Amino acid sequence: MEFGITQFILAVVTTNKEMVSSSMTPVFYARDDEHKERLALLIAKTTQGMVHDLESGTYIIVKH
Repeated sequence: MEFGITQFILAVVTTNKEMVSSSMTPVFYARDDEHKERLALLIAKTTQGMVHDLESGTYIIVKH
């Protein structure tokens, strides 16, 4: 039996410059929507995470 944290947010990618993280999760600020999508996909690929769109100009990358 395996114990531990298996699901967590790896990163936040947003175009909203006012977003500030109060946790240990890193926030990446993109200059536009195209840059936001590219950053999210690259981070997800390198961390083996999944991208989820919060529909507010923000993506989160989650490890499932």
